[in-house]
Amino acid sequence: MDPRLVIFDLDGTLVDSVPDLAHCVDEMMAALGREPRGEAMVNQWVGNGVERLVRRALIGQLEGEPDEEEFQRAYPLFLECYAANSSRHSRVYPGVVAGLEAIRGRGLPMACITNKAERFTTPLLEELGLAPYFGQVLAGDSLPRSKPDPLPLTQTAADFGVEPGQALMVGDSVSDVKAARAAGTPIVCMTYGYNHGRDIREMEPDAVMDRLDELPALLDSGRLRFS
Repeated sequence: MDPRLVIFDLDGTLVDSVPDLAHCVDEMMAALGREPRGEAMVNQWVGNGVERLVRRALIGQLEGEPDEEEFQRAYPLFLECYAANSSRHSRVYPGVVAGLEAIRGRGLPMACITNKAERFTTPLLEELGLAPYFGQVLAGDSLPRSKPDPLPLTQTAADFGVEPGQALMVGDSVSDVKAARAAGTPIVCMTYGYNHGRDIREMEPDAVMDRLDELPALLDSGRLRFS
């Protein structure tokens, strides 16, 4: 049985956005007179919005808080850079377009939920040609709470007139899994995404995939159950 709605995360699921994020982190750090962080480190820090990314970059680790005065200097620098570079080097992952086409071919509505701010989300989807696939997009600042809170999922399901358990979430991180579990939504995760360096299998999603175009076969296998 197919779900009645398929909800996709953006960064690390549909799009590899780390090259642009890392570029802007390093530009910000240079403007502050500090050493660059590089793609490998930034890859460990993304997934909770750009404000959290900037804070992590300033302290060089996942947890903790930077000096607030330095953050107030740094954050506008990052925002200015990323507004001009949000899709310059970001790329759609292999298999994504074929997977989205296949889901659309089954007549299933699709939505996108991301923790990225709307000012960056809309241009990125449009410039990479993904916007037409989604009947609704919720960014990190669209609602009072973002993932891992379940609100974006439950709100999206309600907007499409379905129960959360009738939808499917496709993501890549612990935030996606936590949000889906709290909402009562089945979740499939990509193996290649951004999960702070941890194997997503540790989060025990309902299934994992190496490519998004594996999703139709997974649906046909009957491994996923929808209420």
